Amino acid sequence: MDPVVTTVIVVTAALVIGVYMWQHQRAVRMRTQYGREYDRAVDELGRLRAQKALSDRGRRVDRMRLRALTREQRDRFAARWEELQRQFVDDPDGAVHESDRLVEDVMDARGYPISNFDQRVADLSVHHVHIVDDYRALRDIAHKHIQQDATTEDLRQAMIHFRAVFDDLLEDRERVGERVVPREVIREQVAQSLASRAETPRPPERDVPL
Repeated sequence: MDPVVTTVIVVTAALVIGVYMWQHQRAVRMRTQYGREYDRAVDELGRLRAQKALSDRGRRVDRMRLRALTREQRDRFAARWEELQRQFVDDPDGAVHESDRLVEDVMDARGYPISNFDQRVADLSVHHVHIVDDYRALRDIAHKHIQQDATTEDLRQAMIHFRAVFDDLLEDRERVGERVVPREVIREQVAQSLASRAETPRPPERDVPL
């Protein structure tokens, strides 16, 4: 075989193998970062378009001026959450509505744009992928609520999802690689807290003289 042809074949094969290895490593890296969000994107867009879309997400978030919360901000937001958990016992609708506002306030304080829902999910998936499923579940519950088909249990589940999102956003995930508190632990803590508040007997009302 002509040495030139042999060289061309070898170089072409090396390029093909190199491209394959690069694509494989890119897929592994994205699957590690995005988890099920990567698989979701691939199912919806196909592998190459999904990888481009996720890369675009990362570049968009990298351009944001994200910031960690101050101690004062964290304490203030945590106090608001405690108030909402107490409010849930007597006013589930109001507590869920205010929890949504609280999450938006935390995102705004962190530097995330408060745009449409899908964009918020995309932005959060870059550094807070663990809570993306919780955030999407909230949209489903909100839709049921709009249709006046949400039960008290649905609203309780919404509070659990909100707590998972809220706790994760309080942490500086942009520079911390792992969750501090696993989502399952958060779910259990909130479920127990809401249950205990609901079971706590209220003091009898006193007659107030006119």
